[in-house]
Amino acid sequence: MSKMSGAQALLESLERQNVDTIFGILGGAILPVYDALCGNKKIRHILARHEQCAAHEAEGYARASGRVGVCMATSGPGATNLVTGIANAYMDSSPVIALTGQIPTCGVNSSYMIGKDAFQEADILGITTAITKYNYQPQTPIEIPQMVTNAFYIATTGRPGPVLIDLPKNVQSTIADIEFATKPNIRSYKLPQPPDSAQISKAAELLVNAERLVLLVGGGVITAGASDEIVQMSDLLMAPVATTFMGKGAFPENHPLSLGSIGMHGNPAANKIICEADVLLAIGTRFSDRATTNLDTFAKDAKKIQIDVDVAEINKNIAVDLAIVADAKESLKMLLVATSKKLKKGEGKAWAKRVKEVKEQLCPLLKDNSCGLVPKMLLSELRKLLPQSSIVTTEVGQNQMWSALYMQALQPRTFISSGGLGTMGFGFPAAIGAKVACPDRIVIDIAGDGSFIMSEQELACSVMEDIPVIVLVLNNSVLGMVAQWQRTLYNRRYSAINLGKSPDFVKLAEAYGAQGIRVASIDEFQKAVKTALTSKVTTVIDVPISSETDVVPFVPPGFGLPEQRGDY
Repeated sequence: MSKMSGAQALLESLERQNVDTIFGILGGAILPVYDALCGNKKIRHILARHEQCAAHEAEGYARASGRVGVCMATSGPGATNLVTGIANAYMDSSPVIALTGQIPTCGVNSSYMIGKDAFQEADILGITTAITKYNYQPQTPIEIPQMVTNAFYIATTGRPGPVLIDLPKNVQSTIADIEFATKPNIRSYKLPQPPDSAQISKAAELLVNAERLVLLVGGGVITAGASDEIVQMSDLLMAPVATTFMGKGAFPENHPLSLGSIGMHGNPAANKIICEADVLLAIGTRFSDRATTNLDTFAKDAKKIQIDVDVAEINKNIAVDLAIVADAKESLKMLLVATSKKLKKGEGKAWAKRVKEVKEQLCPLLKDNSCGLVPKMLLSELRKLLPQSSIVTTEVGQNQMWSALYMQALQPRTFISSGGLGTMGFGFPAAIGAKVACPDRIVIDIAGDGSFIMSEQELACSVMEDIPVIVLVLNNSVLGMVAQWQRTLYNRRYSAINLGKSPDFVKLAEAYGAQGIRVASIDEFQKAVKTALTSKVTTVIDVPISSETDVVPFVPPGFGLPEQRGDY
């Protein structure tokens, strides 16, 4: 037991959770924690330039490393600015701890109390209840260690997600005898049970008897560290693998049995093959609307097996024939053993041949005859220039979908994007967080001009904190995805999408002390990327592209995957 302030107890508790970085912005209600942080040599504080970006940086850190990302802000607007980032982490199942300052629970002047509408007061517990796995507000310093221990346990177990701890200022400052928790103590919080052996056996029977088996892999596979098991299962059964957008990277996209990602802007080969399946094994995916497009027609002739750690996702969007509620890695290990025992050798060759034919016919990655400053060519060239271990983040919009189609992900945790919430401005701060987590790896944000503008102030953070990343701006001077929808679905009635030529991204980068390069040809693009790869500061590469360039192929709203349209 040690005598210390609540702020000191918080930092000691974070150190015991092996936290090495906090992304944040200080303010009055969190000052005691920052005062305790002053001189701390175990935890690095990175000063973000906006609280939303601090949350995205924490998520980028978490998704690149598999460890918990931590962000911190003051009360009121500081806390509410975190909300979008917290919601993003919740939708994409990322383990993030958000720490917020709060006005005192009591004081000499009774007007300064929670619930009195004091200066910079916001009910952040109420605001974030629907977008966190749990949230806490200690009333005394002695509660802090147990809350921190519980928060990290909740954030990282089962289906990961964000947890918020709201810290009243007087609780941060009060001195007390602190006893540190050694294990979580949470009533009614139950972890998933081990895979049911009977369900595993039934699933194995379906798999070995399938003639047209497809594996559908979601982000839960990356979270569970089950990518190796997916490769083994695919090789064992000669089964093609499609991924959801969040599952990109879980299966190497240069593997002969890789179909790429499915969905509204999915790979046409993946969309076609999944509709021909007679058995679909879905692991770690929630069958989102962007993946399935039309629930009634999605793989309608296939028997469906769903493996997911979250029971709430079973039969939520798609009715399945067999469910296994358990950790993906444990389930796949058991399923590999059970399937191997039942498998008849020599089967699956006809289906593998069919998959190869469809890929050769439809896959835009294999039919790239374009040239010049167009997304296909740019991203194909970028893939050649980047090491396989490079981490790619994306913004949201056309740039995101072009990246999904043309930027092959070869390893798990190397493709990071905002999936469920679709948050513009996510990619650049996520790249900063990823670079902090993995400083020896190349990190690049594939951006659109509209999305990058929403977080460009973090150039100051990247330069001042010595976090060199690369930003590739596919600059079409419009809000590209909305423009495409207005062009395609609203008969070119454009409204509020023109961004013009402002800002000049080269001058903007230079104003922050970063490097800016504008390119006008593929040769110049290649030289710019090579320059950026060795730069000691963040590099912004501005690539003007046509505002008329669409993301194709495309499944229009209300249509099913078989009705995909495009120029393939």
